[in-house]
Amino acid sequence: MSEFDSGDNLFDDLDVDQILASQPPASTGNLKRTYDHETEVNDRGNQLKKQRNNGGDTIDDDPFPDDGIFEELQPENLCASAQMEVAQKLLTETFGYTAFRHEQAGAIGRILAGANALVVFPTGAGKSLCYQIPAIAFPQLDLQNASRTPGEHGITIVISPLIALMKDQVDALKKRNVPAECIDSTKTWEQQQQTYAALREGKLRILYCSPERLNNEGFVATMRHVRGGVRLLAVDEAHCISEWGHSFRPEYLKVARFADEIAAERVICLTATATPKVVDDICSAFKIPAEGVFRTSAYRPNLNLHARAVKTKQDKYPLIFQFLNENPGPTLVYVTLQQQSVLLAADLREQGFDAEAFHAGMRVDAKAEVQDKFMANHIRVVVATIAFGMGIDKPDIRNIVHFDLSSTIEEYCQQVGRAGRDGKTSNCMFYICPDDRYIRENFARGDLPSRKSLKGLLMDIFGENTTKSVGDTFKTSHYVQSRDYDIRQSPLATIYAALELRFGLIRAITPEYSEYKFVATPVYFARMKTERSPAGNAIYTNAAKKSKFHHVDVNGIVSRTGLPRVDLVRKLNEMHDTGLIELKAGGIEQKYRILQPLPRTDPALDALVDDLHADLSRREADALRRTQQVEDLVTGDQCLALALAQHFGMGLPDGKIKCGHCTHCLTGRRVVIPPKQPRKADLAGIKRILTACDVRDDPRFLARIAFGIKSPRVTQLKMDKHPVFMTLADHDFEASLCCFFEKACEGAEC
Repeated sequence: MSEFDSGDNLFDDLDVDQILASQPPASTGNLKRTYDHETEVNDRGNQLKKQRNNGGDTIDDDPFPDDGIFEELQPENLCASAQMEVAQKLLTETFGYTAFRHEQAGAIGRILAGANALVVFPTGAGKSLCYQIPAIAFPQLDLQNASRTPGEHGITIVISPLIALMKDQVDALKKRNVPAECIDSTKTWEQQQQTYAALREGKLRILYCSPERLNNEGFVATMRHVRGGVRLLAVDEAHCISEWGHSFRPEYLKVARFADEIAAERVICLTATATPKVVDDICSAFKIPAEGVFRTSAYRPNLNLHARAVKTKQDKYPLIFQFLNENPGPTLVYVTLQQQSVLLAADLREQGFDAEAFHAGMRVDAKAEVQDKFMANHIRVVVATIAFGMGIDKPDIRNIVHFDLSSTIEEYCQQVGRAGRDGKTSNCMFYICPDDRYIRENFARGDLPSRKSLKGLLMDIFGENTTKSVGDTFKTSHYVQSRDYDIRQSPLATIYAALELRFGLIRAITPEYSEYKFVATPVYFARMKTERSPAGNAIYTNAAKKSKFHHVDVNGIVSRTGLPRVDLVRKLNEMHDTGLIELKAGGIEQKYRILQPLPRTDPALDALVDDLHADLSRREADALRRTQQVEDLVTGDQCLALALAQHFGMGLPDGKIKCGHCTHCLTGRRVVIPPKQPRKADLAGIKRILTACDVRDDPRFLARIAFGIKSPRVTQLKMDKHPVFMTLADHDFEASLCCFFEKACEGAEC
């Protein structure tokens, strides 16, 4: 099962007119409001202004005075102190905490006042309470003010990137008797219907979904007309919306549009890592003024940040063995590659340490077993890729070790932030050597397609679709296009997002599976012989047995019978859920609606190619710059904790310039990476690659083979299995490899 939501058809067959007809008249609380933030006395900037106007009198420490000034801001017409009284009661009775931490109270107060907010808190600092408490508070405040009747309290929608995190949050809320659900591809048809019934009846308080869900037209329509309206839209991992963010995801760019389309009353964005530039991007997208930003420093006084440089990767092994012997307690060791996690865990076990590997390529049950053992202290060390740690709330992690170079400072900050959440001293060690740069450059260099690949992709997308009219739809397979045009999935998604959001040419809508097949269970034939529904009969009649599976051509059945596709898909899901068949669906095809006439001429396509290629080139340079920032952070001539805080636009408490317990503070010296000797161009090696591969249409493709970078085309031609693969990994990619292979592709001698 994919970690990310692949989409289901819960909302595919919903009739918007039917939804509207089933809703009672919308209360005035459904209206989206825009407030004059200059009048909000809980805004810290305005508090200072008021203080100056009063001749410097001290402002009351209570940011929510019971003075009635808030009344014009409240949908419920309740003063701020009354709202916060409800919030405090929920904090204690529902979540078991006695007091708010950091700036939780300020953020919650702003949301209850009807305004948008951005929360930037460190990992584990309680960001989720900033939307969970308002979501639960709305019904109580509505009833106190008699502004809404039961069932009309609306919902809070939470956009979250991972299925596992959504499930964990929902399970935790249900244990506290909070009506919450998530929409994801693992739900049975019955579970999906229960969720929709709860929405229709106004019984749901919080609904989690992935950003990919926003491509589902039925879902968007349903949320636009959901009973009671969308009181709050919470955007978790909001840094993903920023193209300058450390984990940009194109689908997040659509969240702001979604907020407008569903008329969300207010929005709260949440992230643990946001630089000033990323904060600006988030605030611009969701119209959040400066006074709506609530930040807490990433500095943790109980974390000792250490770093050590060595000459080679091999030199790290005795150091990590020594570190683990000297620093007991639960430990996370972060590496970059999946295979590296397996090998290092085995090395640690040979040295007597209780260690296990964890990476995204493991089976779901195997990953769950490692995580459960670590949480229960049955294993001490987990050697993991970045896949481990999201949502982990283990307070007694004593050590974080970075065996490889982190991709970004934000990633490093998130990972060290998992240590010492119990407030006790914890150690974070970063080992660095010259060889670390290669792996990171390998990842960055693999995403930029050639202009020829990009032109071929656009001709494929627009080609026959240029004859279609505005409003028509078309389907594509990103998997096939990735393979055919040698473009990785991540940049391919970025290209489609640009065509949609920057150029306004197309809009993604509900994707479809192109392949359905099933294994018939022992009761299948007996039951299907008495099947009454048209969809069931059509499936039974048209399913073609091939070896183990019965194959169902859903689109072919639609063409022959005229039955709605959604009826056939729903019936297949129902047959699976009731044990008649074991259904397998695959071959996802993305669907798009044409919004403007598509470019037809070569000049128009060339201009688009140039624009997109320039954007992707900038992204490559930005990825390389981020890696360099990590190296600069570790080797800088200042306190490591201060440098980390300054990256996020903040400083140490009380204006200090030293934490007193990082490597730089303790030694008074910077960490120096041993120099790596430059290599002269290996002309013989370049000629061996040209002999092994006859491709001459893309010098960057040949450079990838030399450098050891996989791409769809490299894999398709099996060049990653050839002896020449990665033989020139110690060369300069751009100045050396690309330069020489460009000459070869132009027909010149190297």
